[in-house]
Amino acid sequence: MEPQKPYIAMLFIQLVYAGMALFSKAAIGAGMNPFVFVVYRQAFASLALTPFSIFLERNFHHEEYSSKFVIFFLLFRITLSLNLYYVGLNYTSATVATATTNTIPVITFIIAAFFRMESISVKHFYGVAKVFGTVICLSGALMVALYKGHPAKFMNWNPSSSSAHHHQTGQVSNDPSSISSMADSVKGTLIMLSANAAWSLWLILQGSIMKIYPAKIHLTTLQCWFSCIQSLIVAIIFERNPSSWKLGWNIHLLSVAYCGIVVTGITYWLQAWCIERKGPVFIALFTPLSLIITAIFSAFLWKEQTLHWGSVGGAVLLVGGLYCVLWGKNKEEVITSTDRIEQIDDEEANKEGIEQTGEAKEVSTLECIINTHK
Repeated sequence: MEPQKPYIAMLFIQLVYAGMALFSKAAIGAGMNPFVFVVYRQAFASLALTPFSIFLERNFHHEEYSSKFVIFFLLFRITLSLNLYYVGLNYTSATVATATTNTIPVITFIIAAFFRMESISVKHFYGVAKVFGTVICLSGALMVALYKGHPAKFMNWNPSSSSAHHHQTGQVSNDPSSISSMADSVKGTLIMLSANAAWSLWLILQGSIMKIYPAKIHLTTLQCWFSCIQSLIVAIIFERNPSSWKLGWNIHLLSVAYCGIVVTGITYWLQAWCIERKGPVFIALFTPLSLIITAIFSAFLWKEQTLHWGSVGGAVLLVGGLYCVLWGKNKEEVITSTDRIEQIDDEEANKEGIEQTGEAKEVSTLECIINTHK
C-alpha cells in the first residue's frame, strides 16, 4: 500500500475540495453573507492550526522573522482571493466555481511569464504546448461563463421546465428573470476568475516568503489570523446587520467549520505531504477530479439545474488546456534536468582531464630532473 498512499491521499483531497464548494454554496444559498463566511472560516482555521504551530515548531525563533513587513503585506492577497471567491459563488453554482478553479495553474503560468519567472520558448514543442494549452484553458473558462446552450438531459430533474427552456433555446428571451440569471452567471464566473488571479499571484510570491520565513505551519497560521482580521474589517464595512453574524446548529456552522478545520487544517498539510513525495505536477493532475465530483453531487444533492452542454464543452476545453500546459511544463523540466546532468558530467570530465594533464606534466618534469641528475 505504500506506493498507493499519495494516490489515495489525492482522491481524499479532491473529495474535500468538492465538499468545500458544495457546503459553501449551500450556506451562502441559505442566506449567509459571503464576507461573514470568510471571517468565520479563517477563524476556525486559525484556531485549528495554532496548537500545531505551537507544539511542532516551538523551537523556531519567530521574533526574528515576524518583523518582516513583506510577510504581512502579502497576506492581503489571501483575503482578497477568498472574499472574491465567495462573492462569486453567491452568483453562480458550485460546479462552475470548481470548474474555474482549474484555471489557477494556467493563470499562475501567465503571471510568472509576465514577471519573467517562467520561460516561453516557441522554438521547442513543450513551449508551444504551454502557450496553446493556456489559450485553450482560458477559452474554456470564458465558454463556461458566457455560453450555456441546451441543458444536459442526463441531469434532467425537472422535465417540464427543461422542455420549456429547450423550446426557448436559440431565441431571444424577454423574460427579465432569465436575463438577470444569465447576467449573474457571467458576473459570478468573472469574479471567480479574478479570485483565481489573486490566488495565483499569492502562490508566486509564496516562494519568496518561504525563503525568509521557513516555518511552514507557523506561516500558514499567521496567514489565517491576519486574513481573519482583515476579512473582519471588510465584513463590518459591507455587512452591519448583527443578525447576519449569528451561527446556529445549521448548515452555516457546518460549512464554516468544514472549510476552516478540514480544508485548511487537514487538507493543506496533506497536500504538502503529497508534493514532497510526488511533486507539484502530480498534484495538479488530480485537480479536474473535484469538478466531476462536484457536478455529480450537485445534481443529486442540490438538484442543480445549471449544467448545460455549453458548460460541459467549456469544462472539457478547460481541463484539456490544463493538461496541455502541465505536460509542456513537465517535459521542459525533464529536458532541463537532463541538460544539467550532461553539463555537470562534462564539467567533471573536463576537471578529470585537467587533473590528469597536470599529473602527466608533474611526472614528465620529475623524469627530466632524474635524467638530468643522472
